[in-house]
Amino acid sequence: MTNYNLEELLSREVIKRIFDIFNHQSKEVRLVGGCVRDALLSRSSKDLDFAANFEPKEIINILNRNEIFYEDFAFHYGSIVMNINDSKIHITSLREDINQVGRHTNIIYTDNWKKDSARRDFSVNALYLSNDGVVFDYFNGKEDIEKKQIKYIGDIEKRIQEDYLRIFRYYRFLGLFENPSVQNEYEEIHNKYTSYCFDYLSNDIIRQEILKMFKTSYPLNCFFVNVEKNIKRTWVDIVKDHFLKTKYEIGINKCLNNVDFLTY
Repeated sequence: MTNYNLEELLSREVIKRIFDIFNHQSKEVRLVGGCVRDALLSRSSKDLDFAANFEPKEIINILNRNEIFYEDFAFHYGSIVMNINDSKIHITSLREDINQVGRHTNIIYTDNWKKDSARRDFSVNALYLSNDGVVFDYFNGKEDIEKKQIKYIGDIEKRIQEDYLRIFRYYRFLGLFENPSVQNEYEEIHNKYTSYCFDYLSNDIIRQEILKMFKTSYPLNCFFVNVEKNIKRTWVDIVKDHFLKTKYEIGINKCLNNVDFLTY
């Protein structure tokens, strides 16, 4: 696996500026999540996210001193959105999620990077990159990228019950790989829980996640078990039936019906 694009990622001016602003302090920020994952896949990423062992008030003080505009609507969850050179960049304090019910959680801040990593959904999304090019990998995310597999962090049923959208995110990330390695036990558990999604997620949220699947590098992997035999993944029919029952026309006609027209 080449790390070429890690250097390219770190060379971006906006990223160098953020590292320069924060890392002369006694604490540290690191890039995290999809931008690191995509760089390891030799792909660029529009989304830039930082994790920081600063608490939110410290982050805001630093941004104010450096005259950087920000939005703090997610301050309660330790997340600030920086606006730099027309880019919106998230920076989130290291945290642990506690007493989580669905997508709602209470948090406590921590300075432990592994604890922050443990709350994330998949190992490939729990990779951190420091300004000197070191990848911090607490749950074997790099190995999973090499094996072309998406693995949950921790107990899969618990992680799904924390946020049912993770089922659809799992299938979206299968579209990262040409020939992904699929966990059979995951399929069984996903099939068990997919119908629960409708009690916790709106039709529109589900549709938005499905639309993202069409934009992946290999979208057929998100929807099909076997393309040649036209065998769709079980979740596709479950969601389509729900959209029909709830008369969610846009979800059928401008989303799931497009699956039948997919080609590489």
